Amino acid sequence: MNLIEELRWRGMLQDIMPGTEEQLNKEMTSAYIGFDPTADSLHIGSLVPILLLVHLQKAGHKPFALVGGATGMVGDPSFKSEERKMLDEATLQHNLAGISAQLSRFLNFDPTLPNAAEMVNNYDWFKNISFLDFIRDTGKHITVNYMMSKDSVRKRIEGDSGISFTEFTYQLIQGYDFYWLYTHKNCKLQMGGSDQWGNITTGTEMIRRMAGGEAYAFTCPLLTKSDGGKFGKTEKGNVWLDPAKTSPYQFYQFWLNASDEDAIKWIRIFTFLPKQEIEELVNVHQAAPHTRALQKKLAEEITSLVHGREEYEFAVKASEILFGNATTELLQSLSETQLLQALDGVPTHDYARKLVDEGADIVSFLAETAIFPSKGEARKMVLSGGISINKNKIEGIDAKLGAGLLLKDRYLLVQKGKKQYFLVRMV
Repeated sequence: MNLIEELRWRGMLQDIMPGTEEQLNKEMTSAYIGFDPTADSLHIGSLVPILLLVHLQKAGHKPFALVGGATGMVGDPSFKSEERKMLDEATLQHNLAGISAQLSRFLNFDPTLPNAAEMVNNYDWFKNISFLDFIRDTGKHITVNYMMSKDSVRKRIEGDSGISFTEFTYQLIQGYDFYWLYTHKNCKLQMGGSDQWGNITTGTEMIRRMAGGEAYAFTCPLLTKSDGGKFGKTEKGNVWLDPAKTSPYQFYQFWLNASDEDAIKWIRIFTFLPKQEIEELVNVHQAAPHTRALQKKLAEEITSLVHGREEYEFAVKASEILFGNATTELLQSLSETQLLQALDGVPTHDYARKLVDEGADIVSFLAETAIFPSKGEARKMVLSGGISINKNKIEGIDAKLGAGLLLKDRYLLVQKGKKQYFLVRMV
């Protein structure tokens, strides 16, 4: 399969300009995607365009990753219901640094390669252009009628909040990015999400009118979840690529918890597994969906790609704590940070360290931490074999606690029944 055929099979192609596939088959082609610096990390919604650039480079073409230092000061109105807040320069520079570092993990920037990836910042060419120069030299080439015909603009004009002049000009600025890269970097192709189609085609039109050139474009679909929820969103918000914002364990869990329908779609988009292997995986999954083989492979591939193999292996271990047959040895092997990541969301109670050192009895401990409302109920559960501490079953009500039981010299993991967990922190 050529690049376009593969992207189409993977479900990563929506709109494509005539002649684009022929251009890519003809010669090594430079192409770019822009990334919006609204935060200091990209989230998994950005993974599709990132992977488009990776596929492009693997196919022998040259990728450009554009970080929008200039456009970030304006804000893209495309299919947004209201205007975004402007970023101050210090915040913008901080965000740009974070995004640049993340992009460098996915693309090969080795300058000895003929198709080495390059990172560019549109502030570098906009900083010396005055407003008068821009409207004289660029604005005159694109009519207001043309700009207003774009769906993204028309919906905002017809909406309650309207659209500011600042946002209205955004498509000119993005169009000029394409023109600048075409004339200075021989960049002939722009890619992006399907919501960017209007802005991208403004760029191809600008190249035609201002440079007499021909440029190309294609977009990828915007992902949604099968249950109608927004892709990349959890109860805690965005799933980020930055491990400080979304831990590798939480990242792994997001993919592991994908529905069957989503997993079948996402395994094509978010991995580089070949077609035959994916089709075999889907067949195995459909024969025994309860094993969640597809979700496990999806989570393995994407977690290893984004965070590395070591973090993936930790995430698997951490999952065993709450959902598998973890041992005390496994709990002890985790760092405090990893332990807390794995138990994120588990109810946490404080308990006096002094009482543990003095050998508090198990029944008093369970009642005083409010894991049980009374000693009577705690006693019943212990006698029925329903309490474990650090994955070891408590055999009787005469059991005593001690400092030697503590995880990281500070924590106890209490399991009540089969599925209820509590983390007790010594204070």
